[in-house]
Amino acid sequence: MRKSRYEEDALKLWKPRTKLGNLVSSGEVTSMNEVFENGWKIKEPEIVRTLLPEIKSEVVDAGIVQKQTDAGEMTRFVSIIAVGDGNGWFGIGRGKAPQMRLAIEKGTNNALLNLIPTKIGCGSWECKCGRNHSIPFKVSGKGGSVRVELIPGPRGLGLVAGETIKNLLTLAGIKDAWTKTFGSTSTASSVAYAVYNALKKVHGLSIIAE
Repeated sequence: MRKSRYEEDALKLWKPRTKLGNLVSSGEVTSMNEVFENGWKIKEPEIVRTLLPEIKSEVVDAGIVQKQTDAGEMTRFVSIIAVGDGNGWFGIGRGKAPQMRLAIEKGTNNALLNLIPTKIGCGSWECKCGRNHSIPFKVSGKGGSVRVELIPGPRGLGLVAGETIKNLLTLAGIKDAWTKTFGSTSTASSVAYAVYNALKKVHGLSIIAE
């Protein structure tokens, strides 16, 4: 999904409210790697849009939530959004609003704030090419009742996964991998958070290994 006009206008009118935002806006911080190496917390989605202009978003799931109140039945829309630059950066977010468009915008902003780096490598014993096309080792993640296992695959294998997981891993920049899923995999939001949890572990365990 390309940037909407709303996102482009918001970036043009952006007035940073945080120290990191000012550093990015002034050009003193020029990469997401620098942000994470310094342990800075991202509190403004425009920071990510500025440092990763090619980042894309995708609607993973969207639905309606109805709540009974004294004034009657209240309907709100909920969205689960994934973002990624196709090169090691990935995020998942949730948005809720009275209109679907607003729910998607809020979910996208939330996903940008939840952005994480994930380690891309070649951990398949069948390959060992040394190129960045898969994950460095087997890892699993959990989201709700769903558990997802990501297993390094040889170059050229592609993503052996269902459509939702395939789209998520593509956003993260992973080209080859085997996957296994357990639990209620028809719940797209749980699948998305399970993949997010697994990719977060890949980064964390890679740092420990180094």
